[in-house]
Formats: sequence, C-alpha cells, structure tokens
Amino acid sequence: MQSKIYIVGMGPGREEMMTAEARRALDDADVIVGYTTYIRLIEDLYPEKERISTPMRQEISRCRLCFEQAALGKKTALVCSGDAGVYGLASLMYELGADYPDTELVVVPGVTAAVSGAALLGAPINHDFCAISLSDLLTPWEVIEKRLRAAAAGDFAIALYNPGSHKREDYLRRACDILLEYMEADRPCGCAENIGREHTRSFVCTLKELRDVSVNMFTTVFIGNSTSEIRNGKLITKRGYQL
Repeated sequence: MQSKIYIVGMGPGREEMMTAEARRALDDADVIVGYTTYIRLIEDLYPEKERISTPMRQEISRCRLCFEQAALGKKTALVCSGDAGVYGLASLMYELGADYPDTELVVVPGVTAAVSGAALLGAPINHDFCAISLSDLLTPWEVIEKRLRAAAAGDFAIALYNPGSHKREDYLRRACDILLEYMEADRPCGCAENIGREHTRSFVCTLKELRDVSVNMFTTVFIGNSTSEIRNGKLITKRGYQL
C-alpha cells in the first residue's frame, strides 16, 4: 500500500489565513512534522495529534523523518511557513523522494509572505514582480547580487525574503546600495513584519530610507518599480490602466 505525505503551506500560521485545503490535509494527517516555531503556531489547533519538531538547519533530517513516519503507515503532514514551494521544503521532499518510491507526495499551497505582506502594504506587486532571498546560507552572495541587478535592470517590483538576521545585519543595506545604482533614492518601498502573527506591523519608506531600516527573518521587504507610488500611506504599483 502506497503511503502519503502532505507538504502543507500553512501561510503565516494563523488559522484564518490557512487555505481550506491546508486545513483538510492537517485534519487528515496522523502526525504533523515541522520546524519548531511552525509547530508551536498550530499546536492549539491540533492538540490531539502527534507533533514532531526539529530545529533550524535540520531540513534534510526533518524531511527524511517524514518518509520514516509515512513508512510506518501514518498519514504524515510536513508544515512549511507560507507556501511550501516558495523557499519551502517541497523541492527537497521531491529530491529525497527518489529514495522512497512507494510514497506519494501531495503539495498543498499556502499564502506566501510576498502575497500576505503585499496585502498589508496595499498593492506593491500588482504588476510583474520577482522574489529574491537575501539569505546566503544556500545561495552565494555573488548570485544574489547578480539577481538583484537583473531585477533592477528589468524594472521589476521586488519582494525580498530573509532580508536580515543577527549574522547578516548589513545585507539589506548592501542590497539597497546595489539597487541605488539603478533606481532613484526616493523609489517607493515598504516593509511587512510578523505577517499574520502577534506584533504585525507594516510601513512605507523610500529606498534611501530603507538602507537604515532594522529588519529580521520575519520581515518581508518590497521595492516598487518605476510606476510605483505611495498613496495615503499605501505602496501602489500600477497595472497600467489608462484613467
């Protein structure tokens, strides 16, 4: 009998921001596996279920743990923040899945930070946009820099994930300095922090001001394109309609 693993995008973690499909998958699961913080966010929703958590930087062992649980005959759900296919573990699960041919993988989409953060700020990614992570844990900074330059040259609206941490305090400033080579200093920008969780906040600023903003791993940064503007405290990227 083929076993099954749900790879669930749980959105920010708040119940009302999960999709109905995500809730059904978690309801159906016998065991829920995830990063410690994500498991804490949903433990009140599923107090009766078996929950297994692992710390940060144990992604490979966490994924293998899912396959091991599924092999025991348990319907298993791996939870990821936002969407499992956007800086999540969906691709890693498929890579490892080659070693477990009798296990079916089902990806359940969730609301990623670029979407939920954009909603807080207004409409910053309403036209062509790209998402770039500033974390160099798995991607060399030289590659990140190349992607920033390409996005700026292409006049994309940009959503920056993982803009800073205790070990990467100056990465956002470095990114802003690169973008300032292509963009005006007053380019409209915005930040959304702790989206859908306690202490949610959002604010708009210029690209020059963004250089000095303090951010962390729970912040998503938005940089507008050449048509973007700040209107009534909201960051708006125009779609192109002629009014």
